[in-house]
Amino acid sequence: MKSTTTFMNVRSVRITGLLYLLVIICAGFSQGYVRASLIVPGEAAITATNIMQNELLYRWGLTADMIAFILDAAISILLYQMLKPYGKTLAMVSSAMRLLAHPAIGMLNLLNHYMALHVLGGIDILSGLGIDQIESLSLLFTDAHRNGYLIAGSFFGVHCILLGWLIIVSDMIPRFFGVMMIVAGIGYLMETFGDFLFPGNEAWLALLVGFAAALGEVGLTLYMLIKGARRSYAQNIQTATL
Repeated sequence: MKSTTTFMNVRSVRITGLLYLLVIICAGFSQGYVRASLIVPGEAAITATNIMQNELLYRWGLTADMIAFILDAAISILLYQMLKPYGKTLAMVSSAMRLLAHPAIGMLNLLNHYMALHVLGGIDILSGLGIDQIESLSLLFTDAHRNGYLIAGSFFGVHCILLGWLIIVSDMIPRFFGVMMIVAGIGYLMETFGDFLFPGNEAWLALLVGFAAALGEVGLTLYMLIKGARRSYAQNIQTATL
């Protein structure tokens, strides 16, 4: 007799881990390398020079983000399929938060990343502005992108907390990774609300998020990619198909 409860096979769990790893690589490249090395907060002229002298790299940063967000849409569905046997509504809310964070808000926010380059290209509509004004406008777009990233992070933080809880109540992955995902989620929320409510703490909050995400997201990703799922989850798959 076939059970109405649906379990993903272990191979699908590994595929989810692989996609998650690609997201981490792409996002790390765009946010941790491209923007971190080219954008200098408060320095419009330096940032503009960096972007124009490294235009291809800047475009690759945008492309890497687009790839990551497209993959994130697939990951959201896969995580829902993986965890809905342990709480269908909670798994749906968790995946919806991830879809809103990156495929929706994050993808739209890439317009700010692109416009920071576009205005430096001498478009006709800005012909009446001086070079220093155009550079300031470009920096404004990079700042808008950073704030958009933070807004997306609030949704992603809630997703991480819910995902962590679902991992804890399931028997799919060791509970340690669930706890670490909750910690990562709290870190994302602290950065978002901390930056908006208490300006001046951006540096240490960014470090906090980086450390928490490394423990939570990277650890979870490697476990799914290498191990797939715990043996008990694989047994549940067999039981569900009897």
